[in-house]
Amino acid sequence: MAIRVTIFDDNKRLLDSLSVLIDGTPGYQIAGIYTDCSDLQTKIKKSQPDVILMDIEMPGINGIEAVKIVKKEFPRINVLMQTAFENDENVFNAICAGASGYILKSTAPSKILEYIVEVYQGGSPMSPSVARKVLGFLFKPIEANTSNKKTEEYNLTIREKEVLTCLVNGLSYKMIADHCGITYETVRSHMKNIYEKLHVASMTEAVAKAINQKIVP
Repeated sequence: MAIRVTIFDDNKRLLDSLSVLIDGTPGYQIAGIYTDCSDLQTKIKKSQPDVILMDIEMPGINGIEAVKIVKKEFPRINVLMQTAFENDENVFNAICAGASGYILKSTAPSKILEYIVEVYQGGSPMSPSVARKVLGFLFKPIEANTSNKKTEEYNLTIREKEVLTCLVNGLSYKMIADHCGITYETVRSHMKNIYEKLHVASMTEAVAKAINQKIVP
């Protein structure tokens, strides 16, 4: 079954090229194309995407605000952010808002397709330069925190800790399922519980908290 992709971007030339790339590749399908995020919920319900490609700079509701709405109203849909610039604040805000991945618009077409699959499977793809910035965000709190304050107890089960450890090690949902000998849907269920117990809204937040508070080895 083809991965359904909905795109939000006000750059018509980019929309056209992405549309040709995605619809012209077996295993992928354009579910919807929109130049803004007005009436966002209706557009998502109409297009029924598996993955959303979201631009940051758009008129009206910007991409970061749109991601917050998507994760609140449609938590099972993963959002892959696209931007022309590696703005530190935008990277940080998009991740905190719940974006599953963050790539540059200059990314090669073949890589974009790979990233869409990775997001669909539960991964968090990022352009290399963006990934370096994210690592900087993740480890700043560790460097700043010199106290030996006891890590908060989150009451994760043994299986949830195993799944979280796999996530920290960069495994996708599919890879976690194979590693743990469980189904993809069971991984999703464990992740939902992990999000609730850690009080986070995205995979990146969960990984950051796990690293910073040493929740898993």
